[in-house]
Amino acid sequence: MATKTPAIPVLVSLLVLALIEVSQAGGIAVYWGQNDFETTLNQTCETGLYKYVNIAFLNKFGSGRIPELNLAGHCNPKNGGCKVASIAIRNCQKQGIKVMLSIGGRLGQYSLASKADAKKVADYLYNNFLGGTSPSRPLGNAVLDGIDFDIELGSTKYWDDLARYLAAYSKPGRKVYLSAAPQCRFPDRYLGAALNTGLFYYVWVQFYNNAACQYAPGNTRNLLNSWHRWTTSIKAGKIFLGLPATKAAGTGYIPPWELKSKILPLIKKSPKYGGVMLWNRYFDKIGGYSTVIKNSV
Repeated sequence: MATKTPAIPVLVSLLVLALIEVSQAGGIAVYWGQNDFETTLNQTCETGLYKYVNIAFLNKFGSGRIPELNLAGHCNPKNGGCKVASIAIRNCQKQGIKVMLSIGGRLGQYSLASKADAKKVADYLYNNFLGGTSPSRPLGNAVLDGIDFDIELGSTKYWDDLARYLAAYSKPGRKVYLSAAPQCRFPDRYLGAALNTGLFYYVWVQFYNNAACQYAPGNTRNLLNSWHRWTTSIKAGKIFLGLPATKAAGTGYIPPWELKSKILPLIKKSPKYGGVMLWNRYFDKIGGYSTVIKNSV
């Protein structure tokens, strides 16, 4: 019996469904720079596991402080030793990986004293890591894709101003991407006002070290409820599920088979789903978490 060719409307419907399926595919973001046993930045990108790499951290800045980059043994920025990272940054970008500079972190000395101070920090970040010019440029002449806000201490003020000043540097063909790593408790104490600006394209919410909104063995409810609140309450391009890559990285670890079977199928239904963020490259390297989940993300 001859088969009939599907009608044009059916083909269009199938195409639309296929496009929707493709649009829901996500990527893996990872933090790199806090352990010198995690492989180099170049090797990290060459694994093919990640779509986003956050170089961590610029953890001293603002309120009159001289900004300092801390890459935990990879190189010494004080003597210009981190400028060689330019080659690796460009190689990562050639592979389609967005490379961000993460500011803040759990340990450091940083805060913003005023709106004027936020402008000063924005100017420094633009001239030293983005499309501007400066004689110092700690990571060399490579132009990073944007700035990641991982604000976990100090004052809660003026981060929204910093976001606005940085976003204003975007130009046709050279967008300054902003990303953020808020805690899953909503709203985030430090970044709530900044996220309300709607200027952040990537938001990797930390669903760990927060018992009220993270996974617990046999209980996905708190995490899924928190995910729903984040994805329906803030204006952002893409929202990511931030997780520790091993049990050693704190509470909230989700066994990869649990993530693939019980959580990803549900959170991927959100049009804001962007993928999974892992803390960090070192833990992912020793545990192989991203290798197990990549095809499901």
